[in-house]
Amino acid sequence: MLASGSGTILEAILDAGLPIRLVAADRACRALEIGAAAGVPTLLVDRSEFGGFGASFDRPGYTAAITAALLEHAIDVVVMAGFGTVLGQPIHDAYPGRILNTHPALLPAFPGWHAVADALAAGAEETGTTVHIATLEMDAGPVLAQARVPIRPGDTEATLHERIKSVERELYPATIRRFVDGLAAEAANGTGSPTEVAP
Repeated sequence: MLASGSGTILEAILDAGLPIRLVAADRACRALEIGAAAGVPTLLVDRSEFGGFGASFDRPGYTAAITAALLEHAIDVVVMAGFGTVLGQPIHDAYPGRILNTHPALLPAFPGWHAVADALAAGAEETGTTVHIATLEMDAGPVLAQARVPIRPGDTEATLHERIKSVERELYPATIRRFVDGLAAEAANGTGSPTEVAP
C-alpha cells in the first residue's frame, strides 16, 4: 500500500481483513505508524532525498526506488490511498492494470488534486468517490466502482470531504477484495500468473 497521510483508508482496509504486505510512504505520516502498530512492514522512501517537492524532484529516480521496493517485498497488487507523489512509467510497466487508486469525485468529473473544491466551485449537486485503475495519465484509468455523495447547502470543502471519506472507507476495501479475488480466480483457472495476491 502506498500512502502519504492520516491512514484512515489503511485502517479501513485492515479492519476489512485484507492482507497487506507493506505500507510505503513518501513522507513521514500517520499511515506508517498505523501499519507498524498492525504488524505490517513499513517503508519510508522520502521524496526529500530525491529533490523534494519542487522542480528539482527526481521523478524517474523516485519511481525506480518505489518500484524496486515493491518488487522486493513480492507485492502483486499496489493499492494507493492519498499517495502524494505521481509516479512514472516504470511502476506501470511492473504492475500493468494492478495499481488501484481512490479519488474523491465521480470520475471523469473533477479529476486532479482539488476535486472536492472543484465540485463545490462548479455548483454541483452531487459528487462521490471513484475506485479506478491508476494509469500514467492521472485519474484517467478504468473505473472499478463508484458511490454518490450529495452536496448539501452550506457544505464546506472539509465537511464534504469528510462525508466522501466515510463512503470511501466502505467502497474501497470492498472493491479491493473483489479485485484480488478476481486475480486469485484467474490464477486458479490458469488464466493469470500470480498464485497469491496481496496489496
